[in-house]
Amino acid sequence: MESPALERTLTLRGAVTLNLLDMIGVGPFITLPLLLGAMGGPQAMLGWVLGAALAVCDGLVWAELGAAMPEAGGTYRYLVEIFPGQWGRWLSFLFVFQLMISAPLSVASGCLGLAQYAGFVWPGMVNAPATHALHVGAYSFGMTAGRGTLIAIAAVVVAVVLLYRRLAKMRWIAAAMLTVVLGTMAWAMVTGLVHGHWANVVAFPADAWHLDGRFFSGLGAAMLIATYDYWGYYNVTFLGGETRNPGRTIQRAVLISIAIVALLYLGLNASVLSVMGSPAILAARDLGARQALLATMMQTAWGPVFGASVGMWLGKLAALLVMVTAFASVFSLLLGYSRIPFAASRDGNFPAVFGKLHPTRGFPYVSLLVLAGMACAFCFFSLMDVIAALVVLRICLQFGLQHVGVMVLRWRRPDMPRPFRLWLYPLPPLLALAGFGYIVVSRPNFARELVLAAMVAALGTVVFVVRKGLGARTHQPSE
Repeated sequence: MESPALERTLTLRGAVTLNLLDMIGVGPFITLPLLLGAMGGPQAMLGWVLGAALAVCDGLVWAELGAAMPEAGGTYRYLVEIFPGQWGRWLSFLFVFQLMISAPLSVASGCLGLAQYAGFVWPGMVNAPATHALHVGAYSFGMTAGRGTLIAIAAVVVAVVLLYRRLAKMRWIAAAMLTVVLGTMAWAMVTGLVHGHWANVVAFPADAWHLDGRFFSGLGAAMLIATYDYWGYYNVTFLGGETRNPGRTIQRAVLISIAIVALLYLGLNASVLSVMGSPAILAARDLGARQALLATMMQTAWGPVFGASVGMWLGKLAALLVMVTAFASVFSLLLGYSRIPFAASRDGNFPAVFGKLHPTRGFPYVSLLVLAGMACAFCFFSLMDVIAALVVLRICLQFGLQHVGVMVLRWRRPDMPRPFRLWLYPLPPLLALAGFGYIVVSRPNFARELVLAAMVAALGTVVFVVRKGLGARTHQPSE
């Protein structure tokens, strides 16, 4: 009896919708102060521009691999195909193992951002500064708990409830959430056009372009934040086994999503800067204004026009819309990532329980529930630590492997059908490797996240070897 299979119901429109929900999460609404703080002024927008170029290089790699191997699991399937034998089994297992940490980190970051905006609507809901620490060797990660943590966890629970259904029945939910996301960004950009001042966008400090070590270190930190905000254009590749006409749909969805989001992000951040100005944003880095930036922008822009009380009401409305935007990202992330452990399990390279489909609704419910549970645990960490750990883990144990892998596959299997071949080969994967490598090592105290990535890789390798040994012992013939 064959195992039940996933249904190919995802169209190009649906794929772009899910990608955009994944990409336009809470990130751009909470990270601008972090971005400006990294370089001390609006010159940090260079990080957005370079981040967009890096996303294109990386997206081209995803587009070629996704169109050539359109199956559930994305990177997992690519690594098995690129590296034959035990090397492929090990690297693909290692990817899924780190995903059980990095995917919940990504979900938790959206939930923490949602909780920050909840603090603007309901004062007192924002967590206090980190009061505890988790120590990893000589390094520590800030931890906290409070009402904001409970709101973040509640967002995960609601997302799971909505995801407990077939993919085809979630189209209207995704479309409704995307409408709110795009409407929120449009409102912000119109506000910038009406009440903003372009001079604020280009009000660079006197030493803004002094190309010293501090400049390049700050640029690396700014690019890390921009990279986090851009990621998600590859979400469709995790749903490759549920995509119609995948040879065309996947590569188009990846590239269209990057183009749309790059324009939206640059317009959004320029609008916020034009209204508030870099000095005001930097001065409020530790206040509620930083934690609910768009809400503060709306209050600043419209308060003088309609009065303080109306300005406050509009600020709270903006905060509520951003909360919906953050939740939409959490919804999309859990949907896409839950398919990866499922694919690995069906391939015999991950515990069998992750390969179960819901008996009546046809989705990988065990994978969904485990990732959601891990996300709830990570909601106790600070937002910046979550972002840094997430980005470095992904670069070291996923993106770098794919950039090398797409070149290895071209060499090993030149005749493999490729509905899409990345442009200007091999420049995109080489530039992506250089860009991501710069992000990892250029920041102050970068060793902390590298130590974490090394520990995850080592632990994953031990688990792989143990599982392999147990499997071999189980299948030995009896005497």
